Amino acid sequence: MIHTIHLNDEYVDVRNLLMEIRRFKHGVHFENSSNGNAVPEGYMSGEDFRERAFEKVNKFCDKYGIL
Repeated sequence: MIHTIHLNDEYVDVRNLLMEIRRFKHGVHFENSSNGNAVPEGYMSGEDFRERAFEKVNKFCDKYGIL
């Protein structure tokens, strides 16, 4: 059975927990969520964020005559 765990470092000493978990050589796997996998629901990719930010900044500048 595989368990997905989310650690909030506001409430837990994450560094110590991760050091403890990494001691196990078998049965422990860490995924990198930023390696180009699908973007989770409710989030946008970095590229989408940049494009949207540029659009909003340009629209704001045009509206108020800045630049």
